[in-house]
Amino acid sequence: MISTNQLKNGNHIEVDGTIFKVVEFQHVKPGKGPAFVRTKLRRSSDGNVIDKTFRAGEKFRSVRTEVRKMQYLYSDESDAHFMDVESFEQSAIPAAALRDALRWTKASDNVDLLSIDGVPADIQLPSAVDLEVTETEPGLRGDTASGGGTKPATLETGAQINVPLFVNIGDKVRVDTRSGEYMSRA
Repeated sequence: MISTNQLKNGNHIEVDGTIFKVVEFQHVKPGKGPAFVRTKLRRSSDGNVIDKTFRAGEKFRSVRTEVRKMQYLYSDESDAHFMDVESFEQSAIPAAALRDALRWTKASDNVDLLSIDGVPADIQLPSAVDLEVTETEPGLRGDTASGGGTKPATLETGAQINVPLFVNIGDKVRVDTRSGEYMSRA
């Protein structure tokens, strides 16, 4: 069992028979009344995020998680397909549950596949990835790092981000996978 006092971002808990990943949590001690914990939880089955409040000290069933190195093969309309790099065993996860993570993942990338109670459920991304810009407006003379301003760009995975004016097609950029923001040239 896991208590609200032991919650951490990234933990998996079972609430009312459904498995959730803790995205955010905040302990609140109001001046009047008992303490409580305000959380944002992502449902593992479909990726929906909900806000839920618990009493301080409430307990949940801790969920067993396991991480395996897998290679991302491809996505179709319904599933994302992965292959174990050692046993060549293939797994599929509903693409709807991974829509945010797949924005930063190229085909044939090695990823950490998270299994919850033995069922493949999610992938763990590094905090930043390097991707090539495939489409953006051309940079003009005088567009420098200190000039400020951004423009939209499409990356090789199809994700859209805002980049500084000096970034051109073919440049590799480093993107923060948590916020989806441009960090630097790679």
